[in-house]
Amino acid sequence: MPTPTDLAELEKQHQALEKELAEALAHPSTDDLRLAELKRRKLQVKDEIARLRHHSASVH
Repeated sequence: MPTPTDLAELEKQHQALEKELAEALAHPSTDDLRLAELKRRKLQVKDEIARLRHHSASVH
């Protein structure tokens, strides 16, 4: 069962990835593979957050 701490940690990861992605986009020298990897990781974390929220809501 997910805890609020798990969710908070994932949200921190998501925010960090969002910031890292924004910084990478600001530098034209960032390669496309790096951008794709950041976007993929950010989406995975977002999906995990949604899954935990859904699981948490269905338990209550």
